[in-house]
Amino acid sequence: MSVQLRARTIVLTLCSALLATAVAALPARAEGTARAAWEVKGPHGSPTAVVALDRTDGHPTLAVRREGRTVLEPSPLGLVTEQTDFSRGLTLTGRSERTITEHYTSPTGKSRDRVARMTEARFRFRTADGARLDLVTRVARDGVAYRYVLPQNHGNVLREASAFTLPTGANALLGGYRADNELRFTRYDSAAAAPAGAYMMQGLFRTDGGNGAAADGDYALIAESDVNGTYAGAHLTHTADSSTYGLSLWNDEPILTSGPLTTPWRALVTGDLATVTESTFIDDLAPASRVRDTSWIKPGPALWTWLAGGKEAGQSLAAQEKYVDYAAERGWPYEVVDAGWYYKTGDWEVIDPQWQTDSWMPELVRYAAAKGVGIHVWLHYSLLTDPVEREKWLSTLARWGVKGMKIDFMDSESQERMRWYDDVLESTARHHLMVNFHGSTIPKGIQRTWPQVMTMEGVGGEEKRNNTAEQLASLPFTRNAIGSMDFTPGAFHRPYRPNVASDAGELGLSVLYESGIQNLSGTPESYDARPEARRYLEQLPARWEETRLLTGDPGRSAVLARRAADGRWFIGATFTGAARTVDVPMRLGAGRWLVETLTDGPSGLVRETHVVRSGGTLAVPVVTDGGFAALACRAHEGRTTCEN
Repeated sequence: MSVQLRARTIVLTLCSALLATAVAALPARAEGTARAAWEVKGPHGSPTAVVALDRTDGHPTLAVRREGRTVLEPSPLGLVTEQTDFSRGLTLTGRSERTITEHYTSPTGKSRDRVARMTEARFRFRTADGARLDLVTRVARDGVAYRYVLPQNHGNVLREASAFTLPTGANALLGGYRADNELRFTRYDSAAAAPAGAYMMQGLFRTDGGNGAAADGDYALIAESDVNGTYAGAHLTHTADSSTYGLSLWNDEPILTSGPLTTPWRALVTGDLATVTESTFIDDLAPASRVRDTSWIKPGPALWTWLAGGKEAGQSLAAQEKYVDYAAERGWPYEVVDAGWYYKTGDWEVIDPQWQTDSWMPELVRYAAAKGVGIHVWLHYSLLTDPVEREKWLSTLARWGVKGMKIDFMDSESQERMRWYDDVLESTARHHLMVNFHGSTIPKGIQRTWPQVMTMEGVGGEEKRNNTAEQLASLPFTRNAIGSMDFTPGAFHRPYRPNVASDAGELGLSVLYESGIQNLSGTPESYDARPEARRYLEQLPARWEETRLLTGDPGRSAVLARRAADGRWFIGATFTGAARTVDVPMRLGAGRWLVETLTDGPSGLVRETHVVRSGGTLAVPVVTDGGFAALACRAHEGRTTCEN
């Protein structure tokens, strides 16, 4: 190296060091003498994140404000590894910022075409021993998120200090935590009033901004994104009489590391209730699609036969052919064959997936294909744990022409199980097999990175016998706000559903709950006995272009409208409480709208037609713990129906 080049390198290095120090120091503002704080502001209308560092012991915190109101009080940050405590004793050595704008499309979810605009700030911290931790924050119009980056290995991660402290007076909608994420949600008058324990990483809070008067729109949904095999899933932990919710990893097991580490995003979806419900922030944070050709990924309604006939239906070719016939008559593109199909005839020995002669499935696939129906099949996840056996199953299913798989009973969010998800998702993408995970984690951005994931369970769905009307009205604002949810609506024949007196409410769930594969769980006989419901379900589109919350109160009511590609809006609604007439604002767009409602009458479903102007309201009668379904289209002269 020449003397001139060496000198230039030294000068540039010194300049970079000085610039980093200046960037770290200049944005800081003193908060008394206790903390230095830095604001991160996103696009216009975004909340503001405030990263602060205690001057006494060097512990970092993050707070969130929205329009001058407090959404999140200063909350602990950091993690602890086997070698280093990154939750205290930190100093800031530099800060950088960039703007992120990403355009992408999604075959599933609330909307098809998406634009993610975020401000990203990276804070570079060091311990007294020189160990480095980067805190990466992102601020968007609908949320704030952060993650940790360890540029060097410091041993396994023992725990996170991450926590969320809600303002005094915030109320909560929380579900207890279990590995399958299927427990019910409960409303609490205050975040501090929830019992001590573990809660799902999908808690919804409404705050009063710290000023004692609840402002319309101060909601915060805690979630996570970009969880893969380098880490484990997380859940919330709570101590009684506290407004702080900590974050715990699976079974408190260490996260095994062998080099640099980037953790999942800890996210706060925030805004008014419509913003939170319609948000795609969790997907926006996730990595871009790893599937280059997505032409084979095709969402749509399916006839799910498990509740229609149980295990015996899964073991009979003749029964499944009848279900295929019914799906074809309805125009539904898929039929799902559940557990039991892969046993050899007459015993419980699993077929060898390499030998087509052991199963009637290839014959069913051919029969269905001739009628324009694709077949999805159920598999226990244990059949896909060994790489060799997994390749046998997937290659055989693909060769038969199976379109997708329902994989069940993972029941873990451990690092090892998340690695299994990574492997299975890569393999199913390679074999062009769509996926529905049951007994599973929840989406957490997985559908952006792996768009063949059509839906996931992670919810106590229609097959449960202990659901409540409150649970039905909680899910649009919690579990389904995060990603596609396989609740399997439409089981009119089930006496255990909480809206058993409301066929209209049950029908509305097919729209209220978004799922890339909407598994309809009724029997053909139950649909035929309800011709208005059958007519409505026959019109369900393959996917949604846009989603809007018309009105709602988490845990008490929810009315969502979803737009199909042809411009029609499908509306689903659920309510708790006594029978009454509800007024629903029709914020679908300018002009006049023809709205067909399906409500509960003395002798069954009643279809009525209304004309509503933009900005007007629609009065709809609902029965006790009931709901309704509706279809809206432009009101042109002479038009009397929205049916295509």
